[in-house]
Amino acid sequence: MLVIHQRIAAQTAWDAELHLSFEARSKSRLRCFSATGEDIGLFLERGQTPLYDGECLRAEDGRVVRVCALAEQLLHVTCRSAFELTRAAYHLGNRHVALQLGDGWLRLLDDYVLKAMLEQLGAQVEAIQAPFQPEHGAYGGGHHHSHAGEAEFSYAPRLHQFGVRK
Repeated sequence: MLVIHQRIAAQTAWDAELHLSFEARSKSRLRCFSATGEDIGLFLERGQTPLYDGECLRAEDGRVVRVCALAEQLLHVTCRSAFELTRAAYHLGNRHVALQLGDGWLRLLDDYVLKAMLEQLGAQVEAIQAPFQPEHGAYGGGHHHSHAGEAEFSYAPRLHQFGVRK
């Protein structure tokens, strides 16, 4: 098994490719297979952002593995106006839906309930196959519902620190 612990910047050359869905790219521990079928074990640092398309990893044996985002079934959302698109994004965000943002469009994983809601709001919704790379939370670290104590989840805000004046 090829064991990987380290994320590295994108490289111009690589030894293997790893084709993963967004859900798989979001995991820090994963058994998967390279594009050629080699068994791979990911043991990445927990609490990091999901792997992105084109990112590279370094295996214990020194080989470089390139991450490739798999095409997934998505909903591509457009609206007649910026206001309507903002409204659609608000309602999706209120439901904690992961969103990929583009110039005049939104993308989310296919879901018939959300599709119906968006259409009710007046959005045009098209089913497509494409890699999914949603936005990360503005404050890093992520969202949790843990009752294990805040010490394990003391993420520092990335935008600013509340109560601190400069």
